[in-house]
Amino acid sequence: MSKKKGLSLEEKRSRMMEIFFETKDVFQLKDIEKIAPKSKGITPMSVKEVLQSLVDDNMVDTERVGTSNYYWAFPSKALHARKCRLEELERQHEDGNQRKKALQQAVDKAKVGREVNEERENLLKELTALKQQRDQLKAELEKYKECDPEVVEEIQSPAISRE
Repeated sequence: MSKKKGLSLEEKRSRMMEIFFETKDVFQLKDIEKIAPKSKGITPMSVKEVLQSLVDDNMVDTERVGTSNYYWAFPSKALHARKCRLEELERQHEDGNQRKKALQQAVDKAKVGREVNEERENLLKELTALKQQRDQLKAELEKYKECDPEVVEEIQSPAISRE
């Protein structure tokens, strides 16, 4: 004796959409609450919640007429929504391809003049040597900074103003 497992929300949603697509009719909430448990096995307590989630996701249309709410969803609307989504995704794909081509052209353009050759290698070595020399000179300058007359004057001027 195994316990009967309930339906997941997605299963309930798909079964609820089947009701709309099979009947191609307009329903009130009370009609759906009667039909869904009998024909699709959706528990009566969750029918309203499932229906509201479908309305929130624009899969089911709703309209208030007088004091009643009417719900409907036709297969043509679902097909149209999928076509629109497909067109949007295809457009995004095409935009992505164009960006990729533009970036590849920029990379190719940037590579021009950067081909590996002896002159370039020599210039890069010289640049590295000059950077090292600059760093050494900066370190030496820091070492002698204490003896700089401007720095000595800066250090003494606040001491004079304190007195």
